[in-house]
Amino acid sequence: MLGTAAAVLFFIAFLINAADIGTNDVFSSTNVMLLGLTALALHLAGIGAHRTGHTTTRHRPWSRS
Repeated sequence: MLGTAAAVLFFIAFLINAADIGTNDVFSSTNVMLLGLTALALHLAGIGAHRTGHTTTRHRPWSRS
């Protein structure tokens, strides 16, 4: 989920930079890019990953147990 958010933030930063949109200091392309890098770092650290408590047991199809 955070990986997708990072991709969206990178795309927004690219659009701001490519279109040369004049924004205030808070929404500059550099700040949006840094938010994307933060989201990507959290994603790679495993924070925000989908975790389930449900475990499945796998049986071999040829097993007779």
